Amino acid sequence: MKSGFVAILGRPNSGKSTLLNALTGEKVAIVSAKPQTTRNRIAGVVEIPVRKGIHPAAQIVFVDTPGVHKPGSQLDRRMLQEVYEALETRDLVLVLMDSTRRVQLEEAAILRVPQVPSLGPGIPDPSAPTPKHERTNWASEDEFLFGLIRKLDCPVFLVLTKIDLVPKDRLLPLIDTLTRQFSFAQIIPVSARKRDGLDLLVRKIVEALPVGERYYPKDQYTDQPQRFMVAELIRESILVETGEEVPYASAVVIEQFEEPEPAAPSKKGAAPTRLPLTRIAAAIYCERDGQKAILIGKGGAKLKEIGTGARRQIESLLGARVYLELHVIVEPNWRESKSFVESLDWRNQLERLAGDQVTEKPIDEEK
Repeated sequence: MKSGFVAILGRPNSGKSTLLNALTGEKVAIVSAKPQTTRNRIAGVVEIPVRKGIHPAAQIVFVDTPGVHKPGSQLDRRMLQEVYEALETRDLVLVLMDSTRRVQLEEAAILRVPQVPSLGPGIPDPSAPTPKHERTNWASEDEFLFGLIRKLDCPVFLVLTKIDLVPKDRLLPLIDTLTRQFSFAQIIPVSARKRDGLDLLVRKIVEALPVGERYYPKDQYTDQPQRFMVAELIRESILVETGEEVPYASAVVIEQFEEPEPAAPSKKGAAPTRLPLTRIAAAIYCERDGQKAILIGKGGAKLKEIGTGARRQIESLLGARVYLELHVIVEPNWRESKSFVESLDWRNQLERLAGDQVTEKPIDEEK
């Protein structure tokens, strides 16, 4: 069989998360019309059965990444780090370009993208100091994106998204503009919403992947723990229910996640038992008192709307009834706090939870 990691890159609102969900057939990543919805790299695992005469069986691990944008805070820099880390372990890269918007590219400017120390083959290290006299501003985020893929040594596919929203005669000039900047291994227009082009995309990916073993069990469709997915669904509800700057200044941390004991099977002929109840408590962090007031709303109405919307999605995810308790905490300028931003990463949260479960040694024994 074939297997490998496929990194998905693109500008904010390029349709990365929508494509990932369509390919996996599951809600792996939250989706909204607001930029910077994705903050972490998220893996979606797709099992491809053998198609005789077309392709062998395969396991594709798609890695969705935050939208490439100019970093303006510690949170933004962490999001960009997620992009770089996804590129460290990739067999193929998909570059998503929204076919409904104008691309801003200047060939000369691409070549002036800052050159910084490397994390690996063609992967720059964003935490390293910028060399003296090096340009630090981006003429456009499209140019920076193309600057990234120019350094890669793996196949790169151009995926034009949202083609159901534009006339076909607009695609050719866009393809011409983009292919003058980079020689893509494949160019595939898709509509994730209508599933146009997805079968072709998967087939071409399988052809390009190396022979290998499965990275995940057959029935696993993501690497994310349920706690993180629940936190993301709450944040998605915030994105839907609030406007202005509040979504970007909001973060969600699960404080309590109590799963019930498995229900005993009902006896034959007995009325079906109710679904088990999962109790979840979460903190919504924001940066200012004014944002807290917006999140809570008059008489708590807005927080109730956020909770109701999130609870429906969480119940669908868990297959259980959910009691969801939300409260809002003001953490001034948390987006500029490296330690706080790092604590939001679900991988770090798992390490912390594991540490909390380790029995502490007695003081005398430690001495």
